[in-house]
Amino acid sequence: MSATLTESTVLKGGEFLIKESNYQDMFIPEDFNEEQLMVKETVRSFVEQEILPVVERIETLEEGLIPSILESFAQLGLLGTHMPEDLGGSNLDYITNTLIGEEVGPSGSFSVSYNAHTGIGMLPILYYGTEAQKHKYLPKLITGELKSSYCLTEPSSGSDALSAKSTAVMNPEGTHYILNGQKMWITNAGFADIFTVFAQVEGDKFTGFILEKGMDGFTLGAEEKKLGIKGSSTRQIFMENVKVPVENLLGEVGKGHLIAFNVLNTGRFKLGASCLGGCKKITEVGLKYANEREQFNVPISTFGAIQYKLAEQAIRCFVTETAIYRTAQLIQHGEIHFKESGLDFAKSKLQAAEEYALECSIIKIIGSETLDYVVDETVQIFGGMGYSEEGVIARAYRDSRINRIFEGTNEINRMVMLSTILKSAMKGELDLMTPGMAVQNELMNGVASGEVFTGNYVAEQTAVANFKKILIMLLGSAAQQAMGGQLNLKTEQEILMNLADIITEIFNAESTLMRVMKIAENYPDKDINIYNAILRTHLHDATNRVTKQATDAIASFIAPEMQGAFISGLRKFTKFPLQNVKENRRKIAGVLIAAGEYAF
Repeated sequence: MSATLTESTVLKGGEFLIKESNYQDMFIPEDFNEEQLMVKETVRSFVEQEILPVVERIETLEEGLIPSILESFAQLGLLGTHMPEDLGGSNLDYITNTLIGEEVGPSGSFSVSYNAHTGIGMLPILYYGTEAQKHKYLPKLITGELKSSYCLTEPSSGSDALSAKSTAVMNPEGTHYILNGQKMWITNAGFADIFTVFAQVEGDKFTGFILEKGMDGFTLGAEEKKLGIKGSSTRQIFMENVKVPVENLLGEVGKGHLIAFNVLNTGRFKLGASCLGGCKKITEVGLKYANEREQFNVPISTFGAIQYKLAEQAIRCFVTETAIYRTAQLIQHGEIHFKESGLDFAKSKLQAAEEYALECSIIKIIGSETLDYVVDETVQIFGGMGYSEEGVIARAYRDSRINRIFEGTNEINRMVMLSTILKSAMKGELDLMTPGMAVQNELMNGVASGEVFTGNYVAEQTAVANFKKILIMLLGSAAQQAMGGQLNLKTEQEILMNLADIITEIFNAESTLMRVMKIAENYPDKDINIYNAILRTHLHDATNRVTKQATDAIASFIAPEMQGAFISGLRKFTKFPLQNVKENRRKIAGVLIAAGEYAF
């Protein structure tokens, strides 16, 4: 396991942008202990033996199949690993739960049902339920006797969830709320027993309720015909004068937005973790095919164009994995910290997820976009066979696409990232002023800001520090213009996207650098040259991406007479040494080809 973390070494949400982290304190996948590896093997074996052999049956929505698999999963204790022991859970640490989510990832439609049940299905009750609600529902959700669902989206309200039109009116006796309305795109709806539903009380008080299957007036639409995840039950629900007991009110009247948004933080992270499992699996499928498929009397894995694809898939998997487990450790520490400060089990988990909402959005974005890249390039490696429904690649291609829409679109998540940062800065929780003044002083007076790096990774550490300076330079100007009324960030979404992508590049680059530095120092059995190739190729490309996003932002909102100064600063901060990325990728591909599997 990782070194013990203290208040002085662990950063709060978003603080990675303005503070340095100690690489020795960061958890990396090489740090998994024996217990975690045993859990990993248990889940992997279950997926390979119980799920993958029946994937075609799952895809046809065979009645009762996914519910029965969920129940079998529960028998291994795997539906309650994030739940308190007094309710029947096992309360495993956040890193281990992340590992479970990753290993479920390759199971396709089942992973959607699993994540919906254990995440957005169970967590609203854990976070906001009364003690009576928790004891009534959670033990049976943990054993799989009950299945859960989450009902937020409506035909007229997707990302703008708070404009929902479903209504809840108290009856004259004060014993029941009468719910009317409809919800759509409801995962697990076809077999769920428990539904978390949101409706407007008194016209504008967005509120959560727990509904049960079989309530009068509560009906389901037909199964949706979807592009992908065809084995996942997705239906509309209709409520016509549904009588919901007042004791089924979830949380407080008018506070449903807290449930909706805070539960989504965890949902976003869990989605990213499952995407990672899919990335690794599909990378291995493509690798195996490239080693076996011959053209011109040699395996196609010997061709440079194919090696580029294999290596780039591995690089993106490595970076995504590193960022995910860094975030898992941050959230895990947050849970411990909030519990020690006096919060109970549920509230400590809720606060930790809220604290690292920005990082959860990053994980959702990079997990889904990495998976999209991996499946797309694997189709290309397979060629015509990748377009055939006879194999697994076409299904993986279709299944992947939803992940950029689930749990808030990636565009919404990018905007959430900037909103989170600016709100934290306005509250004084995130000090952007001090580093902003330092960067301005460096550009105007040549006074270098930040620490001086030493050792084997000076260029890499400098590059990451400079990415942060670029962001601070742009963010400071954007915030200044916004406060002065010259820039309305709510309507300038393109600029927000530019800044959000730079933030993501910073988190990915810093996480990857710290992992490689820790491997170099702590794991002498590893071939550090390969990990250096991964790191330096990623930084080479990240520098180009940051340059592009920053240039677009400068052109978009910096006054023409100031653009030259900003471009000069950008050039100063993007001088990462040129890398022979061709040779680096060939080295990485060579390791993959020899191993016949994802080897990092």
